[in-house]
Amino acid sequence: VQLVESGGGSVQAGGSLRLSCTASGITFVARSMAWYRQAPGKQRELVATITPGDSRTNYADSAKGRFTVSRDAAKNTMYLQMDSLKPEDTAVYYCNTVPPSIVWGKGTLVTVSS
Repeated sequence: VQLVESGGGSVQAGGSLRLSCTASGITFVARSMAWYRQAPGKQRELVATITPGDSRTNYADSAKGRFTVSRDAAKNTMYLQMDSLKPEDTAVYYCNTVPPSIVWGKGTLVTVSS
């Protein structure tokens, strides 16, 4: 299993970013997938999930109304559209299964300045 996150960067508060996650060894449409994040000095937390089949989504309270998780089955890729970003969204973002496997990617860093 290999997970690769991309799309992070530095933006000002109120800006947007779109993260991507590609994987080998995991078929996204067959597994519940999630985006997680880890801010400096904090534990990793769950941000958003998407179920197989009907693609039901769920979000942490901090992400509701601002983030949108989606996937492209043909590309076996998952996305996280992040709008109205806040400084507290600054973190390294990771994708993984639900529950998470022991294999993590390197993540992609999102930095939001005020």
